[in-house]
Amino acid sequence: MKYTFQIVDVFSSTPFGGNQLAVLPDAAGISTEGMQKIAREFNFGETTFVLPKHDPANTCRVRIFTPRAELDFAGHPSVGTACALVMRQGVRLGDPIRLILEENVGPVTVDVAQRNGGFHGTLTLSGKIEAPTGAPSPTELAAVLSVEPAEVNQVFFAGVGVPFCFVQLNSNEMVDRAAMNRAAWAATLSRAWSPHIFFFAGNLRDGGKLYARMWAPALGIEEDPASGSACAALVGAMASKYDFAGASYRLSIQQGVSMGRRSEIEADARKSGSVVTSVSVGGAAAYIASGEIEVPRSALVSRTTGR
Repeated sequence: MKYTFQIVDVFSSTPFGGNQLAVLPDAAGISTEGMQKIAREFNFGETTFVLPKHDPANTCRVRIFTPRAELDFAGHPSVGTACALVMRQGVRLGDPIRLILEENVGPVTVDVAQRNGGFHGTLTLSGKIEAPTGAPSPTELAAVLSVEPAEVNQVFFAGVGVPFCFVQLNSNEMVDRAAMNRAAWAATLSRAWSPHIFFFAGNLRDGGKLYARMWAPALGIEEDPASGSACAALVGAMASKYDFAGASYRLSIQQGVSMGRRSEIEADARKSGSVVTSVSVGGAAAYIASGEIEVPRSALVSRTTGR
């Protein structure tokens, strides 16, 4: 059976930058196992499958798969799927269009607008920022990243839907120089609260600019050119700190440069008193391609089992 797909590059205003995403805009009838095989076939960081909504108030249901596993939530697939669905309508936008995506983590709101002739999506999440203690030491993360311990400024855990281990390094040069030490990663992070590493340099003040990379070997992603969920968690964790008393906190993140897939991500957190009420992540999406994929009967939902 043939299913249509779209490919977009997310967090980039121009083709062949940002983070690649394959979107199947009408994926009803494909089994969970079939979705996983299709994601492995595209072999992008993530592939999304758009399904009928459960709640009439929402736009659609979306399932997100890496080449190795299903995710409850991810940033660039949420932004990219919303932009791809609006692109598919083939109309110019006046006011932004709001889509509410039913993901495994819950409803995810994405506002899609047109900017400078292209499409721009901003996802917004409300809810608690997870920031558990017990992160590995700077020395342990220095070994994972193959850098000197003195180059590691701080290490901490945080997540909003997807957990991350954040590592602040002292310079952009160290971010580029870092190389995965598999043995150290297996010993330090493979069974930790988060095995995924988002490491960056830059100033974490409100309005700061960061230079980042992300590795997620446990998900089959050797390196990710743009990590929206990580940026959402990072801006939320920083805004949650007791010494930040403002009502909003913003960071600009550049990622994927060393991969040749430059990404530009804007992240924002809103506070009421001492509580973070929402986090947003936004960026452009560029259309790349569309086509059809032949899905064999073995990858479709069984009429007898419903799976």
